[in-house]
Amino acid sequence: MTSDPFFHPVSGMELPRYAGIPTFMRLPLVQPDHARFEEVEIGLVGVPWDSGTTNRPGPRHGPRQLRDASTMIRAEHGHFGIRPFEAAACADLGDVGPNPADIQDSMTRITAFYDQIVAAGIRPLTGGGDHLCSLPVLRALGKAKPLGMVHFDSHTDLWDSYFGGFKYTHGTPFRRAVEEGLLDPKRIVQIGIRGPMYDHEDRDFAKAEGIRIIPIEEFHARGVADVMAEAREIVGSAPTYVSYDIDFVDPTFAPGTGTPEIGGPNSYQALQVVRELMGLNIVGADLVEVSPPFDSSGGTAFLGVTIMFELLCAMVGQSA
Repeated sequence: MTSDPFFHPVSGMELPRYAGIPTFMRLPLVQPDHARFEEVEIGLVGVPWDSGTTNRPGPRHGPRQLRDASTMIRAEHGHFGIRPFEAAACADLGDVGPNPADIQDSMTRITAFYDQIVAAGIRPLTGGGDHLCSLPVLRALGKAKPLGMVHFDSHTDLWDSYFGGFKYTHGTPFRRAVEEGLLDPKRIVQIGIRGPMYDHEDRDFAKAEGIRIIPIEEFHARGVADVMAEAREIVGSAPTYVSYDIDFVDPTFAPGTGTPEIGGPNSYQALQVVRELMGLNIVGADLVEVSPPFDSSGGTAFLGVTIMFELLCAMVGQSA
């Protein structure tokens, strides 16, 4: 447990939640050049980049809206009683600075930023950004050994290419990650997949590689506890990454995203699935595809950052 007040969020009892400079969950801003950077155990990072988007852009503005919404997060989990900011030294590590004109340079910049995080022994919790952000993050975290992954989404993101052979979009990150040896396909589970498709190419790839897809029909039929028990069995106790696309949630509850799909979980189920990750060996996680232009009310971002808080509690590794 850490009692160092430096790593605790500003309390709403000390400064009103509408006041001050918004950082993730009102934590201290500790960028890589900060004297206390290497003391951080879990670092929250913004990746304001959506150059992998193929239709409706906007997630580049996600981290800023997520930070603003996160001022509503408090110090203790309302159900489990977990106090994550006392269990681990947490900080906002700032934003990665992408190159809005060059996909490859942006991915290089993102990986370099996360290389610093890995070298310092910090586990990252990322707010994106579109889903292509996950690939350069995994290039840092999965460099030494392939990771397992629990993936919440309405899309597999296992496509090979787009628009005549372009390999890097928000629909291809996990195909690339498997090909690059960053993820162990037999330790990947994708939950909530649904919606109209171009064809079966992505699912054929998943079947060939041993990736487990749990479509939304199966999710609803079996229920959260049963599905997540299988997910835990698939990834086991080895290092695991968690990637959460906000479009996993039904657009009734999360309209502010680039590719919404009808028929998803409600907002409570969106939290339940993360609570079932308690005890896993989570080396990093992300929440992506919050797109403020499609929900100026900020409701999607508030749900997104609440999910990030649940992920943080899971990463702390305490049991209920």
